[in-house]
Amino acid sequence: MKRRSLIPMIVAAVVFVLSSGCSTNRTDVRRSLDQTVRSADSSPKVIADYQPWFGDKQHINVGYSTQDPSVLRKQIQQAKDLGIYAFAVDWYGERRPFLDRSYDLLQQVAAQNQFHVGLMYDETEEDNGHATDDALEAMDKAYRAYIGPSAPFRQAYLTYQGRPVIFIFPKRGHTDWSRVREQVNGWENPPLLIYKDEPPAQYASAFDGFYAWVHPGPKGWSPDGSEWGEQYLETFYQKMKNKFPDKLLVGTVWPGFNDTKASWSLNRHMDRRCGKTFEDTLRLFRRHDDGSHPIPFLMIATWNDYEEGTEIETGVANCDKQQQSRAAGASGR
Repeated sequence: MKRRSLIPMIVAAVVFVLSSGCSTNRTDVRRSLDQTVRSADSSPKVIADYQPWFGDKQHINVGYSTQDPSVLRKQIQQAKDLGIYAFAVDWYGERRPFLDRSYDLLQQVAAQNQFHVGLMYDETEEDNGHATDDALEAMDKAYRAYIGPSAPFRQAYLTYQGRPVIFIFPKRGHTDWSRVREQVNGWENPPLLIYKDEPPAQYASAFDGFYAWVHPGPKGWSPDGSEWGEQYLETFYQKMKNKFPDKLLVGTVWPGFNDTKASWSLNRHMDRRCGKTFEDTLRLFRRHDDGSHPIPFLMIATWNDYEEGTEIETGVANCDKQQQSRAAGASGR
């Protein structure tokens, strides 16, 4: 089966599974999606961003701890049922011990359940002059504990064409990524570093690819939540293909956004539109995955960020009958 014929099947199945209420149909579609993704090496692998901080008192109570192995096993099984290949886990190195411990446990459970995990390194946010040293120390820890030849559960780590993948989530931009690149090039198998959006020009050569992230677009956050990121995604896909044709491109989809539960809330809101925001971001991914610049991964933002309202762990629609009627009318159904 050719690659292009698989993409509509994958994205349509994801939408149906995450929004359907029928358990029988969910089981059938989940099985079909899982087989489709895993049977085609050239297909984009579906990954989901994962927050490992629940159970830490600094974050809201969502009813579980990310340090409970039984919870992790359940989440991994749910993700596999949806055809998700891996979790990309927010990680700060040893700056956040709770998160590091959660990741350690998650990689162990992933290895035991034929699943995959990868790191999404969060850059030091404080302008304290330590960002580069923090990143170097974090990469060293990642290699020793999770990726390198001595890492006990390295078989579960996310790779592409045999190389480990590390996503980078930038904050203040004070890290010297050229030094980081130089350090990780000394690994037995140097990683692919994937940066959010476009890096500072002086560090472009340090990265192997780029991924998009939840963004409302150039008009900014609208009070009614109607800006869902269409122009941002169009610009991202076109710019990365044209400006960086030799780099990896990671597509991203999201269900919506609402940070009112977060302690850092800025009252930002992106309406889920009864699942249509998720469908529309998937539609743009499908349009731009045209074969001329293959996209190896499709990232879902996010699996479980309940504080910013991007979670798909419980579904993507989250709407009442009145909202469903409005959404159906808007889409012409």
